[in-house]
Amino acid sequence: MDSHLLGLMDTVSTACKHISNAVNHGALFGVLGSAGSENVQGETQKKLDIMSNDMFLEANEWAGHLAGMGSEEMDEVYSIPSQYPRGPYLMTFDPLDGSSNIDVNITVGSIFSIMKCPAGVTDPQEKDFLQAGTEQVGAGFCLYGPSTMMVLTFGNGVKGFTLNPEIGEFIMTHENITIPEETTEFAINMSNQRYWEAPVQRYIDECLQGKEGPRGKNFNMRWVASMVAEVYRILTRGGIFMYPKDNKDPGKAGKLRLMYEANPMSFIVEQAGGVSSTGYERIMEIKPDGLHQRVPVILGSRKEVETVLSYHR
Repeated sequence: MDSHLLGLMDTVSTACKHISNAVNHGALFGVLGSAGSENVQGETQKKLDIMSNDMFLEANEWAGHLAGMGSEEMDEVYSIPSQYPRGPYLMTFDPLDGSSNIDVNITVGSIFSIMKCPAGVTDPQEKDFLQAGTEQVGAGFCLYGPSTMMVLTFGNGVKGFTLNPEIGEFIMTHENITIPEETTEFAINMSNQRYWEAPVQRYIDECLQGKEGPRGKNFNMRWVASMVAEVYRILTRGGIFMYPKDNKDPGKAGKLRLMYEANPMSFIVEQAGGVSSTGYERIMEIKPDGLHQRVPVILGSRKEVETVLSYHR
C-alpha cells in the first residue's frame, strides 16, 4: 500500500470518528431531525446527513491524497480547492447510510469507495469517476452501533477495526472476515413483495415455507433498513440481503446507488467469499453511466445468492 493510500485511510478514519461522535451524542448536540432540504436523489435530508457530508469533505480535501470526491448528498463532483495539493485517487461515499434510522437510535454508518484517478487528469470530471467496480483499489464502511467499527478491503481479504474511545484509535479486532457459504437468514423489505419479479417471489416463498417446503429448512427474516448493518451481520454470521429489481417505480432501475453503496459493498462481500449480483449480472462488472446510477442488489452467502441467481436464469 502506497503512502497516499495510507494517508487517505487516516483522513477517512478521522472523518468517521467525528461522525461517530455526532451520532453518539444525538439530541444532546441537537443534530436529530430533518434539515428541511432534499438531496439529488429527491430524498429528505437529515441534519446529520449534511453534517456527515461536510465532515468527509473537510477531512479529505486538504491532505493531498485525492484529486476529487463524489458524494451521494451532492449533485456534482466535488473538486479539491485550488489552494490544496491533489493526489492520485478518487473517492465516492455515502456519508451516512441508513439515516432514516437516526431519530429512532438504530445503527447507521458511512460507506466509501476508492479508485485511481485516470493518468494525466488534474481536474477530474464525472466521466473520470465512472469506473467499473472491478477498478476499485479499496472500499470500506464504518458502522456506528454499540461500538464503532470500520471494515476495509484493498483486494486481499477483509479486516475489521474497532474504535477504542479511550485512546481515539481504530484497533484491528477481526483479522480475516469470511462469510459462511450457507445461511438461514434473509433480509428484504417485505412491504414491496407485490412489486418483485417472479424469481425473487419464488425464492422468498420457498424460504417462508421452511422445513416443509422445497428448501427443507427454517429461515429467519431480518430488516434494519440500514445497508451497513445488514452487510455487517452477513459478514459475521452469514445471510442474504436483497433490494431487488421491482416495478414499484418503473423509472428506477433499482433502489441502491452503484457508486456509493453497491460497488464498495460488493467488493467487500466478494473479498469475504460471498457473491454480489443484480440478479442478472455481477455488480462490479457494470460500466457506470452516471454518478448517481441505481441498481438492484442481491448479495451475501454464496450458496443462497447462487440459488436466487439460478431462479433468474
